Amino acid sequence: MNVAVIGLGKIGLTLAAQYASRGLSVIGCDINAALVESVNNGQCPVDGEEDLAERLTTAFRDQRLTATTDTAAAVATSDVVVIIVPVGLTGDQTPGGQMPDFTHLDAAVADVARGLRLDTLVVVETTVPVGTTRGRVGAALANAGHPLLLAASPERVSSGHIFRDLRTYPKVIGAIDEASWTKAEAFYSAALEAPRLLRVHDPETAEFSKLAEGIYRDVNIALAGELARYADAAGVDITEAIDAANSQPYSHLHQPGVGVGGHCLPVYPHFLPGDSGARLPLAARKINDGMAAYGVSKLEQALGSLKGATVLVLGLAYRPNVKEASYSSALLIDQALRSRGATPLVHDPLYSDDELAALGLDPVAALPPGHTDAVIVQAWHDAYADLDFAAFTGCKVVLDGRNTLDRARVEAAGVRYLGIGR
Repeated sequence: MNVAVIGLGKIGLTLAAQYASRGLSVIGCDINAALVESVNNGQCPVDGEEDLAERLTTAFRDQRLTATTDTAAAVATSDVVVIIVPVGLTGDQTPGGQMPDFTHLDAAVADVARGLRLDTLVVVETTVPVGTTRGRVGAALANAGHPLLLAASPERVSSGHIFRDLRTYPKVIGAIDEASWTKAEAFYSAALEAPRLLRVHDPETAEFSKLAEGIYRDVNIALAGELARYADAAGVDITEAIDAANSQPYSHLHQPGVGVGGHCLPVYPHFLPGDSGARLPLAARKINDGMAAYGVSKLEQALGSLKGATVLVLGLAYRPNVKEASYSSALLIDQALRSRGATPLVHDPLYSDDELAALGLDPVAALPPGHTDAVIVQAWHDAYADLDFAAFTGCKVVLDGRNTLDRARVEAAGVRYLGIGR
């Protein structure tokens, strides 16, 4: 079975390596010529993805994986085409009024259409608004002039653990007809080690299931944030209360923090149409985007004022140990600090000073900095495990934005500890 994977980002490249490891012949397609060259040289252009470098080395050695910028040519030799290019939001990374951005998807589908042949299955693994697979992708591919085999099967993986997630979670598949399902079933049975293939009624159901699981998490975290604010007012430790509540099997409260970042959760609520009648998802988005300013206001209250204060933000990445900054709360924290007259500094061991500066941030090359009045933990990377806050000259307060630190250890360093809802 020959497979073309359209889009060699972190997920697409990992999917290509997974398929190759199962004995399939894979052609990865991407518009980034340097990335394509790396793959064709047996090199791994992605850092931080467990087992990816080793699997790419094996696939290169076994001649199971090549890459190209000529998508149409790759599709013309393939039995299955997997589309995994990003669909984000139009405009900048600020809440309110954003719409799905189909630029990359439309370009990829146009290339696929030029090479598509009879009996080739096209699967949309990109997370998309409901109706996109049939109404946008299918409509564009129908111009190829023959019956279409088409399915939606949104990826359900997390960066850093993609291979593990592929083995762990059922593979949700919604096909447009029986012929498409038959080929999708044969492909994913061969390509994955998933515990089962979970067939749903149609592509729209598959698309919606991915949006629903992401929005559920976003809304749950927003609820935790609201409860954390009340816990602060009431003098209750939210982490202890959540642990106790979740000991009852019908409670699944998440943990609060200074916001929610990443490619997924901040985006999916905006994939629901404005006339959907769904009010809670966008309300949750507003709450989650407001938690960065809430954390900064707690810090301001503890210090008395942030005017002229130097505040170190630990972690640009939206979550620990993953080099991804999309919609990171660090950006909102930086804005909130500046608006209150503080000088924010940002450190992240996964990013160079130039990468931080390119985002408009003031980088810190090494820890501890010369002077800092306070520290905000935004992403607690493993590299921070041995930090000694006593060595931070001038530091009076640590705001634990993820409720992940040992409070006693912070206070033993002579520094005041603040948590979210603690």
